[in-house]
Amino acid sequence: MTVRLRAHHLLCILTYVGKGYSPAFTNNMTAIAGRISAGESIVIVEGPDDICAPLLAEDNAHCRDEHVHNRDLQAAKDVNRVLQVQTHAGAKIKLDKGSLLRLRTTFTQNQLRPACIGCKWGDLCTSISLNDYKGTFV
Repeated sequence: MTVRLRAHHLLCILTYVGKGYSPAFTNNMTAIAGRISAGESIVIVEGPDDICAPLLAEDNAHCRDEHVHNRDLQAAKDVNRVLQVQTHAGAKIKLDKGSLLRLRTTFTQNQLRPACIGCKWGDLCTSISLNDYKGTFV
């Protein structure tokens, strides 16, 4: 199997510690984090992905908003620069220890955070990164 992720969710999984929008969202995100940690590959998608699934039934699911699409564009550009891999729709990525370390190092140094500007989870992600990613699921 393959995990379907939009580009900015490559950043979200770096700091995931079991917190989310709802219990259904958190359960889903925990399962996806487990799949990625077990070595499952990722395919980049445009628009809502496997992480968004529990939110899509809501009338105003933010997953379809233009600002989220813009987050994806920025994250794709930044991940491309850091990992030297393509993150366009259809691209396949496998996160290993080395790539996670590169992403986390640049995330902590705020070089991978432009896509995170204005995100409600920003302060939590900052504290997790400054705490050396302790308790993260991936």
